[in-house]
Amino acid sequence: QAQLVESGGGLVQAGGSLRLSCAPSGRTRSTYAMGWFRQAPGKEREFVATVSWTGGNTYYADSVKGRFTISRDNAKNTVSLQMNNLKHEDTAVYYCAADRSNNGGKSRWDYDYWGQGTQVTVSS
Repeated sequence: QAQLVESGGGLVQAGGSLRLSCAPSGRTRSTYAMGWFRQAPGKEREFVATVSWTGGNTYYADSVKGRFTISRDNAKNTVSLQMNNLKHEDTAVYYCAADRSNNGGKSRWDYDYWGQGTQVTVSS
């Protein structure tokens, strides 16, 4: 069974930065596309960013484009999300996800494995 473990969440003031990390284990392979999603209270889980298994292709939600950067280190088997210029509306639980088919889509249904999530709170 694949497992994904997120870390790096916390409380930060608006305008600040946080770096989230995801460490896949178990059956998760470095050839999977990886994504980050988030879910705020009372809202649907939404796409944030995705990266292909080579790291060469990345896609972002319009709401985070220019502020967030997704990257991966296949040698260390980790995926990161650097979040800069954070806004109050970025407050959510952030989830790491893996896509076995390597499509790296923007729908949550494209992903096969999920982490437990890490809380990000941005104070205004």
